[in-house]
Amino acid sequence: KATLTRAPSTDQGTFGTLVLDDGTTFHSLELPWRDNARGLSCIPPGTYVFRKVDSPRHGECYLGFDIPGRSEIEIHAANYAGDVTLGYRSDLLGCIALGKAVGPLSIPGPLKQQMCVLRSRVAIAEFEANTGLEDLELTIVG
Repeated sequence: KATLTRAPSTDQGTFGTLVLDDGTTFHSLELPWRDNARGLSCIPPGTYVFRKVDSPRHGECYLGFDIPGRSEIEIHAANYAGDVTLGYRSDLLGCIALGKAVGPLSIPGPLKQQMCVLRSRVAIAEFEANTGLEDLELTIVG
């Protein structure tokens, strides 16, 4: 089991903290809340089952099941999750990224930089090692 507690959503993304039941903690990043719009919004709060899959795009990772109005929601490495309609960069289309830290990275254009999760690949490797890629019940709050 794990709990993802979100901070208030911003145009640069929805940051939070994901805590495994063994106490291991990761920074999380999702798209801003945009009324559950596919490709533009984080998923609604709730409790979801994530299972190991072999994703064509991200390789072995977790995929969420029975998420209202959504499909193909994965937990994978990424840095950016801003509102692209406002000029921010995003590596996500609704998925959840994990990181070891949060900080600014440069982006092209007038905005110049954006808050992101950092060291995401390291965080994902640690997350998958700690869960053993067993089925995971993830509760998202906030």
